[in-house]
Amino acid sequence: MRADAEFDIIVYGATGFTGRLVAEYLSNRIAPDRWAMAGRSATKLAEVRDVVGAPSAVALIVADAADAVSLQAMVARARVVLTTVGPYQLYGNELVAACAAAGTDYVDLCGEPAWMRHMIDAHDSAAKASGARIVFSCGFDSIPFDLGVMFTQDAARERNGRPASRIKCRVRAMKGTFSGGTSASLKATMAAAAKDLSVLGLLRDPFALTPGFKGPSQPMGLIPEYDSATGRWAAPFVMAPINTKNVHRTNALLGHPYGTDFRYDEMLLTTIGDAGRAAAEAIAKLNPMSDAKGPKPGEGPSKEERDAGFYDILFVAETPDGEEIRASVKGDRDPGYGSTSKMIAEAALQLIETDSAGGVWTPGALMGQSLTERLTAHAGLTFKRES
Repeated sequence: MRADAEFDIIVYGATGFTGRLVAEYLSNRIAPDRWAMAGRSATKLAEVRDVVGAPSAVALIVADAADAVSLQAMVARARVVLTTVGPYQLYGNELVAACAAAGTDYVDLCGEPAWMRHMIDAHDSAAKASGARIVFSCGFDSIPFDLGVMFTQDAARERNGRPASRIKCRVRAMKGTFSGGTSASLKATMAAAAKDLSVLGLLRDPFALTPGFKGPSQPMGLIPEYDSATGRWAAPFVMAPINTKNVHRTNALLGHPYGTDFRYDEMLLTTIGDAGRAAAEAIAKLNPMSDAKGPKPGEGPSKEERDAGFYDILFVAETPDGEEIRASVKGDRDPGYGSTSKMIAEAALQLIETDSAGGVWTPGALMGQSLTERLTAHAGLTFKRES
């Protein structure tokens, strides 16, 4: 981390939809001379600064993903670069490289596991040498799941003196949509897989983000099933392929406090009976790559829609003797925009206060309990033990 940097945080991509939400949020959380907005157009940055009500003292920085020199100049001025410019596999390579080389911390909203693995392989050593903390997946994917597993394991250790060897994550309820950036990232990932079959291998591997470690066979959650723990039918969850990998990476980075035999899966709950089964089967047939209605990159729901959104995620820890320990994570805004913009902003603020070694981290492994407490205090998340 560059402790003597001009700015604590630079929001790169501030003219995009999510970037604007982050800028609006930070304008009420940090002094105007300690952060800046960055993007390709100074004119658009000035317009967004006015629209979100940020003070005129907030600096504007022109930087372009296609111009490595401009990115290097930008990261030299920041303690943390917060980027919402995705798909990251298309626009993030040079920025991660610049941060890793300069010792500048980095947070993003990445849900692209194959690209993340490539960045780990390419820049983890450089980040460790420079002191840069590179932290991917600081939004709905994967903070509530990463921290939710940590919270549930704490409950298991408190009750039994040891971690649970299996945790089932079930999304009980959710109102809102995934972001247009998430959709674009999924499409970019599939396009990359069509050109390079090794990408498919990384997407299928639960331990793709833990180079050097392969754990036990994992429940995949790819077909509908009756969930006996809740009495409801469960369907595949579109974010599971990235969240599960981040959970396993957190476990590995921390020295396997969940055990080397840990098993974890995520699914989306529907309802009971035949109606629940039919709904689960319908969800399983949906194509996340389709051109169905939904926001495009740069678009998003209204403030009223974001405020009306929420999510409720259940974690069920199973012990060897058959006991269940339940915990939940809830968010007070829609997952793709309202909650995500708060989570990444608070992750950047927490990173400033966190003293640790450089490298490519997960939010949970790097900031853990401190981030949980911060999100509870400021970002509308609730962590609760239910049994």
